Amino acid sequence: MSAIFLNQMGLPEPHYNLGINKLSHGLMIAKMIENIEPILLKEKPVGVLVYGDTNSTLAGGLAAAKLDIPVFHVEAGLRSYNRTMPEEINRILTDHLSTLLFCP
Repeated sequence: MSAIFLNQMGLPEPHYNLGINKLSHGLMIAKMIENIEPILLKEKPVGVLVYGDTNSTLAGGLAAAKLDIPVFHVEAGLRSYNRTMPEEINRILTDHLSTLLFCP
C-alpha cells in the first residue's frame, strides 16, 4: 500500500511488503505465492484469513493451503458467473481451497 494511504488512514507500516506490481495476473500470483510461503513458514499461523477476490486473496489462500494451514475466506460465495473476469476465477478457486467460508 502506498505510504500516502497509510498516513492518511493513520495506519502503521505493514510488517511485510511483497513489493509486487505491474505484472500479468499469472506472474503476479506466482510471485506472491513465492514471497508469502516463507512468511507463513516463519510466522507459523494457526490459520490464514483472506478477504475478497483479489490476486493476493488467491495467492495467500493457496500458499496457506499447500502448507496445510487452515484458510478462512471472508466474502465467500459471491459470483458474477462471468468467468472472463479474473476476480471470478479468484472467487471460485479461493472458495474451493478454503477451510471455512464467511458469506455476506
